[in-house]
Amino acid sequence: MENARLILSLLVANESGVLTRISGLFARRGFNIDSLSVGETQDSHISRITIQAMGDEYVREQIVHQLEKLHDVKTVELMDTAQTVLRELLLVKVKADPQNRGQVLDAVTVFRAKVIDLTPATMTMELTGEKSKLDAFITYMEPLGIIEVCRTGVTAIGRGGYVLTMKEEE
Repeated sequence: MENARLILSLLVANESGVLTRISGLFARRGFNIDSLSVGETQDSHISRITIQAMGDEYVREQIVHQLEKLHDVKTVELMDTAQTVLRELLLVKVKADPQNRGQVLDAVTVFRAKVIDLTPATMTMELTGEKSKLDAFITYMEPLGIIEVCRTGVTAIGRGGYVLTMKEEE
């Protein structure tokens, strides 16, 4: 059994302590969370959590089984990555003096980034996409002088009719 990336989407009660219980479950079992994003859904009482982790078939089964036992977890779905749109948000601040400003702007165009802040010495860009695109942007920007990087972690939504829905209460 080999380790593979897994993407979990959860619908949970939007209450204090829920995220602590979920992350604690991972910690107690020695499972690492590689990426985590959380946001309120169209229903203010429900939040959606996207977790990226690594694991073999046994780990995947255990994580899903243990998460389903938590009272505040309404739905757990191990996302089929072939049917899922995955995105991440990157904010990056770089040195943008007169000598390299043109190179930075060229990269903004090529990578379809957006300049969201500009000073005489720095430029901050926003970029969304898959991990590989964001990594490539960072690699390009490193020699130009990255000052600060902030990433959201992956978020996921199913393609077409592949929808995460609340499971009926038993």
